[in-house]
Parts: sequence; C-alpha cells; structure tokens
Amino acid sequence: MGSTSADSNGTPGVGRRDLIKRSTALGLISVPTMSFLSACASSGGDGGEKAEAGEKTAKNPLGVNNTAPMEFVLFDGGFGKEYAQDAVRIYEKNFPKVKVKFSATQKIQSTLQPRFNQGTPPDLIDNSGAEQMDMGVLVGKNQLADLTPLLDAPSYGDPAKKVRDTLRPGIVEMGQFDGEKVWILYYAYTVYGVWYSQKALNALDEQYPETWDQMLAVCEKARKKGMAGWTYSGKHPYYIPFSLYPMMAKVGGVEVLDAIDNLEPNAWKHPAVKACFDAYYELFRKGYILKGTPGLDHIQSQTAWAQGKALFIPNGSWVENESANVIPKDFDLAVSAPTGIDSSDKLPFGTIWASGGEPFVVPANAKNTAGGMEQLRIMLGEASSKNFTSKVKSLTAYDGGTDGISLTPGLKSAVGALDKAGENIVNPRIQDWYVQLEKERIGVAGLGEMMAGRLTPAEAIKKIQQFADEAAKDSSIKHYKHQ
Repeated sequence: MGSTSADSNGTPGVGRRDLIKRSTALGLISVPTMSFLSACASSGGDGGEKAEAGEKTAKNPLGVNNTAPMEFVLFDGGFGKEYAQDAVRIYEKNFPKVKVKFSATQKIQSTLQPRFNQGTPPDLIDNSGAEQMDMGVLVGKNQLADLTPLLDAPSYGDPAKKVRDTLRPGIVEMGQFDGEKVWILYYAYTVYGVWYSQKALNALDEQYPETWDQMLAVCEKARKKGMAGWTYSGKHPYYIPFSLYPMMAKVGGVEVLDAIDNLEPNAWKHPAVKACFDAYYELFRKGYILKGTPGLDHIQSQTAWAQGKALFIPNGSWVENESANVIPKDFDLAVSAPTGIDSSDKLPFGTIWASGGEPFVVPANAKNTAGGMEQLRIMLGEASSKNFTSKVKSLTAYDGGTDGISLTPGLKSAVGALDKAGENIVNPRIQDWYVQLEKERIGVAGLGEMMAGRLTPAEAIKKIQQFADEAAKDSSIKHYKHQ
C-alpha cells in the first residue's frame, strides 16, 4: 500500500508510490507479474557458491563471513537512500575487508526478476514500489530465506534483548504468511489516514470531522473558500483504501476487513462496505473532489494539496518527506484517523490503519544470506532507527527511537494518532497477500472508476466482489487466511 509510499509506505506499507501504467491496470493482470510467477516456479539454480559461514561471536552473532561480498538493492522512493547508505557504512566498518555493493532503483521487479530466474539474487532487497515483486508469490515459491535467525539474534546496540523483542507490535506477524516462519521484515512503520493542514482547518474555524455529515459540512465550507474538500492519487487509486479500509472497520468492525483479506464470498457486500462506498461516492457526487484528480499521480495530487487546492488527502506517513519541497513551512501538517458514519459505528473515532512498510527480504538463493540479515540487524538498532526517523520523518519497526529527536509536525501528529487509537489499530493484509488484486483490480478498476464517477457504489462493489471471487478460485495463487 503502504507506502507504504517510500510507496510504503512503507506502507503499509506497503509498494504504493510509483506509477502503475494505466494500460496494465485496466488490463486487470500484470504481464510482468505473471511471467514472474512462472519464472519463480522454474527457478532453482544455485547461482554460484554460497558464502562460507564465518565464526559466530558476540559481535558477529549471525556468523557473517568477514571477507564475503554483500549486495543490497534498495527501492528508491519517498524515503530516499541516505538512511540505508549510512547503515551500509556501519556494515563496512564492522567488516573492513568487505565493500558492500549498494544500488537503488524504482524498477525492483524488472531489475531483479531475471536474477531470481538465474538463481543469483542480491543478499538484501527493499521490495517496494509499483514494481514490487508479489510477496505471496515469493513466499509460495520458496524464494525467500526465513528471517527467524535474525529475529532471535541479539539486537544491535543492546545485546541483552533479541531483535524480535525490540520491534513494534504486529511487525513479526506481518512477515508471516502461514506458520511460524518470518519471510519479510517491514522496516518503516507507517501511519495511514487523512492528511491535512491544521492551519487550513483553523482558517475554516473547523475541527477534524468525526461523522460523515460533519465531513460534508467541512467540505462545503472549504468549497465556499475556493478550496476542494479532497484530492487523491487518481492514477494510483489504491491510495484511497488508506482511509477507506479503516473506515470500513470502524463502521462494521475488524471482522469486515478479515473477511475481505480471507477472500470470503460476499465479503464486499457487507453493509459497512456499502455505507462507506456510498459516503466516498458522495464526495464525487457533490463536487467536493479537486477537478482533474483522476488524472493526477501521487506527486501531482500531493503538490496540489500542499498548495492549498484541496483540504484532505488519503496517504501514508511518508508524505511528509516525499512532499517536503512543496509543503509550506507554516502548513502545520496533521493526520487523522478516518471520519466515520455516525454514532452507530462499531469502533470509536480514532480507529486507524498503521503497519509495517518498506518490506525487506533476504532471498533464499542469495550467496550471503547471513550478510543480508546482519545489514538488517544494524538497521534495526536504535542508532540507525533514530537516524532514519530524523532524516525521513517516519517511524521504524524499532519500538522507540524517538527519544531526543525533535519531531516534525506530521510525525508528531502521527504519534498522537497512534496514542489516540490505542488498541484500535487495523492492518488489512490484502495489500501484501494479494498485491495485484489490491492494486490493479480493487484499486484502479474498482475504486478508481467509482471515484471518477464511472461506476456507482453498487457497481463497484459487484465488480470488486467478482475480482475477489476469481482470486479465491485461482489455483495458481497461494491463498492465505487469518488464523
């Protein structure tokens, strides 16, 4: 998602922040992804010699070979490269005979797919962006190394704790698909929601709306001041769920999202889904969406929003860094959990989507899996975590890392939103269990068409349910369920 965002995201996660070609999206199936599916199924060469294990010591708990090369490929997104390069320098300092081969690209799948086919993938990958490799496929085809050794290793900088004991709630579980093994480590911790300028809201003499009637009233007030109520990434409408999914959970309960994740029959026909789709469609019907939004990509929509052309935008916490060059200094960036329908909602206002973003993986066929895990261990230490948060205005999977850091407005607001949510934090898994279904079918062909006025809510729900049913029946897809 995102993120995702960075997509994303991290976020949440997750890959969520780069172009998906319209033709591919409307074709409803990604040709590169399908070729990747078959390629994964046929790959299996050893791709050369694995690095011999090094001696395990207190300073080298994973037994990294201190002369073996290590290769790290990063997604070049909203979080930039500097935080990763800083962590690479620590690795090289700890293993002075090694020069890490580091590169960053937005073309993760097209760059790395051939190397997976040949059995020669890098040792560590930030698998994010629009060209994110399908995580469900990678896991289903045994292409990833189990990260349990990393999680059970002493944390970097505090050997009294295991890595797993330093992580935010839900991070380990997000990396699991079926069973105890952990295939993915989400490095960023993304807060998804509705982002806005507190200054702009104050100028309207309004507070963030908690019910949908209040939301429509605020949007009408904004329109009278020459400002649209909403904009979003029209070319990447899978950003819309960043606020829509937690709204659906708020209205109908977490079980609504669980049923959707499980691809259950009629999951999308739940009354809470219909109520939320109807609410969002009302934004279109009443003219509260910035004109031209369906044609905008994520950067264009964020820029228009930062310029005050629209009040609200659904996004992830990477937006503060990604839009830093266009957000005015007095913008007073803030994020809120989504507005609900009314007092009959099942969960309280404050229910929000927050989860791991920026999924890092160590390929099973990598020559230096211990090196890839050690690089992650360094990144998950308090020092590297603080460095990330300081530089990119986002939290990491490390539970803490904000002490002594002057929080930016958006990050401070995100931390506040997490505090307000308490236990009411949701994490829809459809966005990492079924990447293509989520992005191209639900996002572009469903929600994108509805928000552009080309589908009614009823038509969008019917179409999305058909897509979900097709995915549920597709034997070429590995299916996952909440335990």
